[in-house]
Amino acid sequence: MNQKELNELRRRFKPDRTAISKVYGCYVSSSRQIISYVDAPLGLLSQEEQEMYLNLLKKTLSGTLGRNLIDIVFSTAQVADSDEHRLLQTLRQTELQDANARESLYRRIIDAIDMGESSYLILLAADTYDVPHRSRDDLEVPDASETVFRYFVCAICPVKDPTLALQYSDRDKEFRGGSTGHIAQPPALGFLFPAFDDRAANIYNALFYSKDTAQLHQEVIDAVFRVQEAPMSPQEQQNVFTSALTETLEKDCSYDVVQSVHGQLSGMIEEHKANKEVEPLVLSKTAVKRVLESCGVPEERTATFDEKYDTVFGADTELRPRNIINSKQFEVCTPDVTIRVNPERSDLLETRVIDGKKYILIRAEEGVEVNGVQIHIS
Repeated sequence: MNQKELNELRRRFKPDRTAISKVYGCYVSSSRQIISYVDAPLGLLSQEEQEMYLNLLKKTLSGTLGRNLIDIVFSTAQVADSDEHRLLQTLRQTELQDANARESLYRRIIDAIDMGESSYLILLAADTYDVPHRSRDDLEVPDASETVFRYFVCAICPVKDPTLALQYSDRDKEFRGGSTGHIAQPPALGFLFPAFDDRAANIYNALFYSKDTAQLHQEVIDAVFRVQEAPMSPQEQQNVFTSALTETLEKDCSYDVVQSVHGQLSGMIEEHKANKEVEPLVLSKTAVKRVLESCGVPEERTATFDEKYDTVFGADTELRPRNIINSKQFEVCTPDVTIRVNPERSDLLETRVIDGKKYILIRAEEGVEVNGVQIHIS
């Protein structure tokens, strides 16, 4: 899926645009016990309640593709005959009306998920979208549907325990002590099935959402999708990439090389953003090697990196630059010192060996402060 397709689906989650007729779900305790079930006909709810449910569900399509939103890819064998894909297809084709299938999904999630001491709410909703035709100038043509996209979303929302607080009573015109009640928070994770690729259903893919990019809830991915190649979280991708650079470049992994790699990848990210590209920016192994070569990495080191890449990522895996660097941050650390630099001015730093000792030098002009006190360097 690309950002344009994602935005198109997100616009569905409004009372006057959605075809969602009912929201299903269950409220689960921290001890994995189902406390109650949700079976809410959307049309019988107030406008405010409809918007509350739809906003929670919509959150599972928020964030950044490749970071918060991860492609789950099923194998051909799974699509042809597997319990996990059959369950998802049953839920989709019955528009979630199969109670046994819903219960089976709940149990898979509940038995696997680690939400710590928090209770949580599982929400399910199915939608049918008549995908409008687009003209050559990319404008929607009313009443000219190309295809029908049937899908469902799942949102898993932590529930905040009640707290005592002073609350204002309009009736009594004063503050009184009371409980806030159990409050459903924005989802920590969720998914869309099937994916909306090329504005049509792709049953070979699902789109998984994780609010925390450092924690993908791999246990839920394994339980629900059981894919052969589990996706790495963005934090894992960055850690693996930096380790691969360190291990394969060895003594050639200098400040200048790392600075140059960061600069080139940041430039790609900014150019992609400026051009308002619809498709996410990705780099093949060959493209990553070209970046290293242009940054002055010797040929024998890039060959070693090539082999390491195959081992840790897979030869055909494409990397998203946003996942392997932070273009907004440039940081130099020693065991005792941390230096944060504007990425656009990383040229102010250099490394040197003086009288046998290693130094990090910072070129300083005006406006140098120490603990808020402006100092003079002479």
